[in-house]
Amino acid sequence: MAKTIVVLGSFVADVAFRMGRLPAWGETVLGSGLALGPGGKGSNQAVAAARALQGSGARVRIASRVGDDAFGQIAHATWEAAGVEASLVDVGGVPTGSAAILIDEVSGNNAIVVVPGACYTLTPEDVDRMAEAIRGAKVLLVQLELPLATVQRGLEIARAAGVTTILNPAPAVPLSEEMLSLVDYLTPNESEAALLTGLPVETVEQAEVCARALLERGPKVVILTLGERGAIACARGGEPVFVPAFHAGPVVETTGAGDAFCGGFAAALLEGKALSEAVRFGCATAGISVTRAGTAPSMPQRAEIEALLRG
Repeated sequence: MAKTIVVLGSFVADVAFRMGRLPAWGETVLGSGLALGPGGKGSNQAVAAARALQGSGARVRIASRVGDDAFGQIAHATWEAAGVEASLVDVGGVPTGSAAILIDEVSGNNAIVVVPGACYTLTPEDVDRMAEAIRGAKVLLVQLELPLATVQRGLEIARAAGVTTILNPAPAVPLSEEMLSLVDYLTPNESEAALLTGLPVETVEQAEVCARALLERGPKVVILTLGERGAIACARGGEPVFVPAFHAGPVVETTGAGDAFCGGFAAALLEGKALSEAVRFGCATAGISVTRAGTAPSMPQRAEIEALLRG
């Protein structure tokens, strides 16, 4: 099987606003900065994986749709620079999507509103036309910024072909057991896991209980990311694996951390790393990303990740 990751997901242009604190409803605050750049969970994760695999000979392909507009041009320039292959990306139809990102420059925390645009017009029939590429991959990585039926079709094709599947259930929406049963690795964060189970995720112990509840719904492995605490992985019949976060410097922005983890984790799985090592690799990737502004631009190169892992 080819050393290829296919990322079925979104591209949107990020418009990021930085401010001293996030506004309350009905409140106006003065910001300190504005930036326009590439985003979308699928694109961010593809960039993270490609940079993490730099020089390894592996391929990362993104499957999506963008508009024939300036934001779409940003998408293609981003993928070309990162070494992400974009031949599975349709162009045309509705405009490329965008995201408004409000960033608290003191804590690095953020609030995001996404209008998916072109990528949200991708249909299960479109995915069927990509089936050969999915079957030829070793890993399929998906998120939830596409219609659920489109995501599920990608998972179905991959599962039937024996391709490893990773679902990052973001943004958080209720998911069926049918979809979750197609997932090898489920990678929610605390809020996503809480929504999927109705359980609290305030401590590492609660995170383990929540992860095991998710295992009962279908996935083979649940990796619950815990922000600045790290991540916990639970597999059926196995002991939990807790990986502390990596601290690579002062936190600048956490917006791309989850995407960094997923891209790094997928890259590590592609290279045959064991679960604990793959989670460590993902955590190191995320640990570097939060020290930088932006989403796709914050994703580290392979040499940086390896240096942090060596300590």
